[in-house]
Amino acid sequence: MNIFGIGLPEMAVIAAIGLLVFGPKRLPELGKTLGRTLRGFQSASQEFEKEFRSAVGTDDQPIDIAGPPAAIPPAAETVVDATPPVVVEESAGPSS
Repeated sequence: MNIFGIGLPEMAVIAAIGLLVFGPKRLPELGKTLGRTLRGFQSASQEFEKEFRSAVGTDDQPIDIAGPPAAIPPAAETVVDATPPVVVEESAGPSS
């Protein structure tokens, strides 16, 4: 039995420390609270996934990640002027 990388001996040590710290009356109450919290997180994550899929427009449709990528239409042609700008120096008058 291996839960989150923690084996049976480690779980027994954690349970014994919890029993010593919290006492036999409070430990079941903490277990119930932890279970309710985890259940709440699970339902919240499922609701978030449902809302996300409906916002994206993929309601209950499996996502095909192995398929070919969608064709991208070519961009509109743009004309780029490659000639450098001409700099004209103004003179204040005839030079002597």
